[in-house]
Order: sequence, then C-alpha cells, then structure tokens
Amino acid sequence: MNPPPIEIHDLTVAYHHRPVLWDIDVSFAAGELVAIVGPNGAGKSTLIKAMMGLVPLASGHVNFFGEPSVKRRSTVAYVPQRGSVDWDFPTTALDVVLMGRYGQLPLFGRPRRKDKEIAVECLKKVGMLEFAKRQISQLSGGQQQRVFLARALAQQTSVYLMDEPFAGVDASTEKAIVVLLRELREQGSTVLVVHHDLQTVPEYFDSVMLLNLRCVAFGPVETTFTAENLQKTYGGHLHLLTEVGEKLRQREWRHRNATH
Repeated sequence: MNPPPIEIHDLTVAYHHRPVLWDIDVSFAAGELVAIVGPNGAGKSTLIKAMMGLVPLASGHVNFFGEPSVKRRSTVAYVPQRGSVDWDFPTTALDVVLMGRYGQLPLFGRPRRKDKEIAVECLKKVGMLEFAKRQISQLSGGQQQRVFLARALAQQTSVYLMDEPFAGVDASTEKAIVVLLRELREQGSTVLVVHHDLQTVPEYFDSVMLLNLRCVAFGPVETTFTAENLQKTYGGHLHLLTEVGEKLRQREWRHRNATH
C-alpha cells in the first residue's frame, strides 16, 4: 500500500511559547482538492508554512509520500500569499516561472531549452503568455497571482500547497484558478488551498479542513462543511456568516429528506 501524498502527525507550532497550531494529525489522499478554512489567526497559513519547513515545529512531523518533508520539499509546489512577495524585484514573468524548474536542474545548472518550453507552456495555460517579458511589478494583482500559479505548474509535481490564491483577484482570474485546480485534481495531484470565502467552498472543493488552532473537522465537503462544524470553528464570530449558515442548513435539510 502506497503512503499518502501528505501525512501530518502530532504537529504543534508555537510563537513565543504560545501555540498557534496544536496537535494536528491528518493525512491527505491523491487526487484530493482540499479547502483549509477558519477564522483569522486560526493558523491556516502557518500550517502551510510548517509543511514547507518555513517555520519551526514545536513537535510532530510532516511526511510527503512516506518520507520526511525535508527530503521531498523541493518536489512540492508552493504558492505563497501574494502580499508576502517582493513584487519590486527586477525580474520578468517568464523568469519567475522558470524558478519553478530549478528543482529539476543539477547543482549550479542553467535552465535548458526544455525548461523554457515548459515555462512558456505554463504561462500560456494561465493566460499570461503575452506578458512573458513584462516586469512583475508592472502586472496587476490578478496577473501576478497567475504568474505564481504558472511557477507552481512548472514544477510538474503532484502536491500543491496554495496560500489564499483567490485573495484580491478579479472574477476572470478566480475562474481561471478554479479550472486549474480541477485539472490538477483530474491528474491525480493533491491540492491544499487556504481559502477565505466560505460561500464558494461547496462549489470549488471536494474536501474541507476546518481549522482553529486544532483541526476541528476534516472530510468530504458534503458531510463536513456543516453549520454545526462551522459553529465549532468560528464560535462567536458565526454571526458574520448568517447567510452561509442558512444555506448550509437548507442543504442539510434537503439531504436528510432525500435519503428518507
């Protein structure tokens, strides 16, 4: 039996001795498109960074395909929050995407013709080929996000970790991202997405992880993304989610009646 693409065991992360993630124990299957949702400060971005080894662990470990994450980290595609990137760095969209190929190169190796062809194809896939020579600082927010998605695609891997890729993008970019996520899923990739728009979770994702310091619930959207679990996750903030909660209750009512 093959090990799961991602396995997190007893993971705890603390900042200044204060836990921000506590005892996370979960695994993700191949071909799974997962939303990670929770209130602000719940540890969603920290979880992604911990998986990538960007923040130290207080305890626990992360495995990719049965091996410690430190050994397989270069084979995992990571899309950071757009706000964490220095967009004034003097480089072109094509150069950014080529960075996704560096893990495939020998030490001190230069991108080959094949790598450039892959980078061009990835830019084309996200609708950014005409901007290949444009400085990234001259691109709009949605365009910048597409370039970073193209960089992740250029890695040609089977695990993708994305930190709020939908944040601050226009409607056409959001639609393009959804199409891309579904293509990755159909290829058998495991895709984890930190997501903030609760209303689109049932439409965009197969599975959902509800996070607030701990993993409150994880499983298929149909059975896990419920008003009860949202209440446990968001607590007193749930009044901000009245419309979402009402839609979920209606969906649960229809599901119960359909099974009787």
